[in-house]
Amino acid sequence: MPSLSDVARNHTTLDQADLDRLQLLVSDWQMLADLSFADLVLWLPDTEGLGFWAGAQMRPTTGPTAYLDDIVGSFIPRGRRHLLDQAYDGGRICREGDPEWRDDVPVRVETIPVRRGSRVIAVIARNTNLLGVRTPSRLEIAYLQSATDLARMITDGIFPYGGERLLSTSPRVGDGCIRVDRHAMVTFASPNALSAYRRMGLVTDLVGSRLKDVTAELLHTGTKVDDVLATVLTGRAAQEIEIENSDATLFLRAIPLRADGQHVGALILLRDVTELRSRERELVTKEATIREIHHRVKNNLQTVAALLRMQGRRITVPEAQEALAEAVRRVGSIAIVHETLSESFDEHVDFDDVADRVAAMVADVSTVATAVEIRRTGSFGILDSDEATPLAMVLTELMQNSVEHAFGTRDGEEASGTIELQAERSVGRLRVDVIDDGQGLPANFDSELSGNLGLSIVRTLVLGELDGTLDFGPRHDGKTGTQVTLDIPVPD
Repeated sequence: MPSLSDVARNHTTLDQADLDRLQLLVSDWQMLADLSFADLVLWLPDTEGLGFWAGAQMRPTTGPTAYLDDIVGSFIPRGRRHLLDQAYDGGRICREGDPEWRDDVPVRVETIPVRRGSRVIAVIARNTNLLGVRTPSRLEIAYLQSATDLARMITDGIFPYGGERLLSTSPRVGDGCIRVDRHAMVTFASPNALSAYRRMGLVTDLVGSRLKDVTAELLHTGTKVDDVLATVLTGRAAQEIEIENSDATLFLRAIPLRADGQHVGALILLRDVTELRSRERELVTKEATIREIHHRVKNNLQTVAALLRMQGRRITVPEAQEALAEAVRRVGSIAIVHETLSESFDEHVDFDDVADRVAAMVADVSTVATAVEIRRTGSFGILDSDEATPLAMVLTELMQNSVEHAFGTRDGEEASGTIELQAERSVGRLRVDVIDDGQGLPANFDSELSGNLGLSIVRTLVLGELDGTLDFGPRHDGKTGTQVTLDIPVPD
């Protein structure tokens, strides 16, 4: 189905300002459809004046539809629907006494010219399904009167108001509707609107009261409210605002009504968002709690690492010192992940930052007097915390293994070298290569038979925790050194 922009560009001479006006209208005309209990179709004038193109369509949520099929993109030649012609040519609202019959359903049609400045740029056809029509209730009469006022404002080029920023929580007609007169006295309140105010503590009726005074009393501000709230409650400006007391939270939207250049009242749409805001607060609290847990885990791990370092300084056995140093690195790599999680708002980690910090830690706590540069190329992307922790430990072990075994002293002098950490993210997979330019692997090396604790940890984590593959071998580019490749599945 074509969009409004598609129809306008392909079949009309409307300029961008005209299209912007129509898109503003369409973004807010669900309210008119609901108040009218009618389908709305926006008809755009043909480039050559031969008829009208359907640019947009809206069905009501308050009544039965008059159109079961989508008609956007269809064309009606001039002369077939004379009400369209009259509204466009005469710039006035047109209505016919006798209904049209569509598929055995009587439909009342009314056409509303859409004006921008002094020009009519489109026509809204309001189609009301009359099947099962009965004596209208007070609510229906109030809705229809409001719809009539809005239709006149569209014809006068007043509605929709420019500059309004509608939010996803903006109330609809069915959420709650209040009508106030020019003196800001309530003349109508829908059952849902009355229920919302009673949830805030109202014990009387809204009709006949001044909405601003009633709201001020419920908010425990006496008879005074701030200027923005007063503007909304009196309907003097098209604005949205949220009000809250200890019992409930309401979201209000004011639509001023004007006739003959005079303010005649306003529609106040409102929505009870108490549960929504409560869930949001619970979510914020939960997220803060999770971040605090990660922060405390990180602190505890750093304390453990500090204790291990203190113990290592008191031990004189070299093998024991090295074992404790390895434990410090492993604990530190886990602490880095938890520190990153404590700074995020969910259980996902930007692993590039983790990898860089792990590499710096390996260089800082290295016990081998070797000048090694560790650099990263490529990006790991975002990883879940369940993947980040074991991967951080794997990288720690692999880089530390290179620092300890790939490089050493040559001819009594300090050796230098480079470790490159390459990451390549593809759809559903992450490939990581740890490449050094050291002495290469020993002859007949087999990682499965190696008694090295670090390599055993690497194999367990990659094959078990990460469900990936692991390969040790010489560098793929033929240069001297070692290349370890791991490939793991990751969510897209």
